[in-house]
Amino acid sequence: MSRLTRADWSAPHPVTAIWGATGVIGIVLYAVVRLADVVFAALSMGLDVVQWSALVCNVVFMAWSEGYRGFQLKFAPRVAARALYLWRTPVSVATRLVAPLFCIGYFAAHRRIRIIAWAGTAGIVGLVLIVHRLDQPWRGVIDAGVVVGLSWGLVSLCAAVTVALRTLEYPVSPQVPARYNGD
Repeated sequence: MSRLTRADWSAPHPVTAIWGATGVIGIVLYAVVRLADVVFAALSMGLDVVQWSALVCNVVFMAWSEGYRGFQLKFAPRVAARALYLWRTPVSVATRLVAPLFCIGYFAAHRRIRIIAWAGTAGIVGLVLIVHRLDQPWRGVIDAGVVVGLSWGLVSLCAAVTVALRTLEYPVSPQVPARYNGD
């Protein structure tokens, strides 16, 4: 049995790319499943005209802002490009272990991307805490838009990652600083 060297651990590795991308996909899928239960509970209560109007407006707005503008145009391409970066570039074992966090952009990213990742997460946590305090059916009305936006995002994320990892080419920058050495 041969001993692994540092060069063995830092060689480009497709498993790291797949772990990073599927980890992000799993996080989004988990949120969709959890929130869908809240939406179905609200719908089973029966909604009045005002609540249905709010639900439809919220769904349309969240599909456009979160699904299309947020996920399809920005987040999904960046995750796909960063997953492809992990496929092609030697990185440390630590980076391999937290590859989904790398793909999101929490570290080893340009300053703007790191700020967006961290501030976005803080904003999401804050909104979750606020919406969680709402009574049904209003919580479900709001979460319906989130489920639609996240579902759109999930589809665009899967599509972008599939293209990047199948073709091993992707026209988007992974936004990794030139000085990042994979550690």
